[in-house]
Amino acid sequence: MEKMRVLVIDDERIVLDSVSRILKEENFKVEVSLSGLEGLKLAMERTYDIVLTDLRMPDIGGMRVLRDIKRAKPALPVVMITGYGSVKTAVQAMKLGAAEYLQKPFSPEELTAAVKSALRLAASRPPEEQGMLHKGEVLRVLEQAGKDPSLVSNMLSYGADALDEFNLSGPEKLAILTGDLHWIEQHAGPLSPVQRKWLEQRLSAEIW
Repeated sequence: MEKMRVLVIDDERIVLDSVSRILKEENFKVEVSLSGLEGLKLAMERTYDIVLTDLRMPDIGGMRVLRDIKRAKPALPVVMITGYGSVKTAVQAMKLGAAEYLQKPFSPEELTAAVKSALRLAASRPPEEQGMLHKGEVLRVLEQAGKDPSLVSNMLSYGADALDEFNLSGPEKLAILTGDLHWIEQHAGPLSPVQRKWLEQRLSAEIW
């Protein structure tokens, strides 16, 4: 049987070496990248069965990696690798399309279990629709975010949970939370200065 292909994206060489060794022992074919941007490029150009990505990296964050992979390849499962201080964000990522998360430091058993769980999940359910399904609601959120500092504060603090009151899909929430101005305007048309305010704020900051 052909080996399943794994891409691991992390800016720490020791993590890449450890994950690669463990998964190769479990009969996976592993490729690695030290850069979020490079890893995202590999994910777009090559075929993988699963991607593991660190949440915080110097060039682009794991949420951006998750967003762009799911948009291009909705069925490809993504596992978030996180440090202790970022577990809350990793849990948020699962609400936005990630299949699993893995907290550093992890054991070989925890790594293997997370990968197998993510693969089972991907095989058992259809991929989420990646288009914009709720244009009016997206615009309502952006309008409110441009005028209401409390919503902005909640999005920065609580991520996807701050948007529970709105009728939004996971991809729509992820686009808003990562400041995906291009995708939103592509689907919803040109935004007003007020509607653009939050998105431009996110683009100028580190992606959480």
